[in-house]
Amino acid sequence: MWWRDAVVYQVYPRSFQDSDGDGVGDLRGIERRLDHLSWLGVDAVWLSPIYPSPLADMGYDVSDFTGIDPVYGTHDDFDSLREAAHRRGIRLVMDLVPCHTSIEHPWFRDHPERYIWSGRDGPRNNWLATFGGSAWTPDPMNRGWYMHSFYPEQPDLNWRNPEVARAMGDVVRFWLARGADGFRVDALDRLVKDAEFRDDPPAREPFPLPLPAEYAQLEHRHSVNSPDIHAAVAKLRAAAGEHPLIGEVYLPAAEVVPYLQSVDLAFCFELLHAGWERQRLREAIDAGLSLERDGAPAAAWVLSNHDFIRLATRIGEENARAAAVLLLTLPGAAFAYQGEEIGMVDGPGGDPPFDRAGRDVARHPMQWDATPSGGFTDGDPWLPAVDPRVRNVASQHDDESSLLRLYRDLIALRRTLGPDLELIDSDLGVLAYRRGRHLVAINLTPEERPAPGHGEVVLATHEHVGGLAPHAAIVAAAD
Repeated sequence: MWWRDAVVYQVYPRSFQDSDGDGVGDLRGIERRLDHLSWLGVDAVWLSPIYPSPLADMGYDVSDFTGIDPVYGTHDDFDSLREAAHRRGIRLVMDLVPCHTSIEHPWFRDHPERYIWSGRDGPRNNWLATFGGSAWTPDPMNRGWYMHSFYPEQPDLNWRNPEVARAMGDVVRFWLARGADGFRVDALDRLVKDAEFRDDPPAREPFPLPLPAEYAQLEHRHSVNSPDIHAAVAKLRAAAGEHPLIGEVYLPAAEVVPYLQSVDLAFCFELLHAGWERQRLREAIDAGLSLERDGAPAAAWVLSNHDFIRLATRIGEENARAAAVLLLTLPGAAFAYQGEEIGMVDGPGGDPPFDRAGRDVARHPMQWDATPSGGFTDGDPWLPAVDPRVRNVASQHDDESSLLRLYRDLIALRRTLGPDLELIDSDLGVLAYRRGRHLVAINLTPEERPAPGHGEVVLATHEHVGGLAPHAAIVAAAD
């Protein structure tokens, strides 16, 4: 099954490549840059949403699940992209958003029974929306109060209504018939809520993953991750058939395990949020290794995406090379966000912001060359380029010592690593593990550290003459 050890490259279409000068990336632009992805050696592209949307949540408020927003192109453009990708051996993974729709989706007007209603003149309970405030909002058409896990413009679908599962199954089958190769499933743990609408209790201890401050005040026992959620997830599995489902399940790994009855991979968010500290990284790796399906790794390893601060900004640019080694030497699937291969950092965001949650900073356009727009557009970009003169694809492509070339070398090398991972004892500043006949050692500190015993070095992020240089990593033959 191709996805079990795949390298999946996340494209944020709005920011990847503009082909028509309107300052917004599009499907033709993605097709134009496929040779870059083929050269890197990635197995698949995950497309963040390309559906029509009023952009209250920058595309995750979908107003037509089988349409394509004209800013990105047409169905013919999608077909052309799919064919061009498949010719290069690259698969296309769509972003499926089954938890909610846009308030402007025709379903909300014509099929109110597909949504969750309080049944009273006011909120049904104390549930909170992720981005702040009550999860209940009065309907502009005066039909009562509806629930939304995220923004008020994103009413939640009622997966206890069989009609919702049938309709979303039709969406899955539509894109599979169009040649999609699988789905990243957004906010999967929000699919089913408590049937009795019981209040969420106050939080007694911090949630294991970061949450917005107001949302973290409650323990989301009833508004998220209902015990009977898996019947709904199984219906998505039935619609997808043998094509992979990759779950965005924002829960600690122990609570993710039951989802693997139906999904093929689930993101290991412990790794993304572990920081750059040895013990936390070891714990995150152990957590990810607990995710298995049919005896094979089921962790989707990730260090960055469109929702969080960019990797180099978060852990320091000096650690970007070692982080690439970490991501691409773990067993299972690895997900890389566009621009990480050249070390892109956060930008200033929009002024005024496009995204109300402040995530513009990680969504600035891809930097292809050293021109002011980074080669992203011939027009005015929707967000400005951050620092294309400092880092871009063109300048790194032929530089054997560049981060871009390191990503390419690691993607090729990972095919030779053994299937299992064994964490090993090492210096307190060093994360080390064995992958079959190879040893991986990562210096997490700004000082030289001793490396565990090893044989010939097959890949090094910095010059290696015995000890591990500051911020360096090696892959070597194991003793």
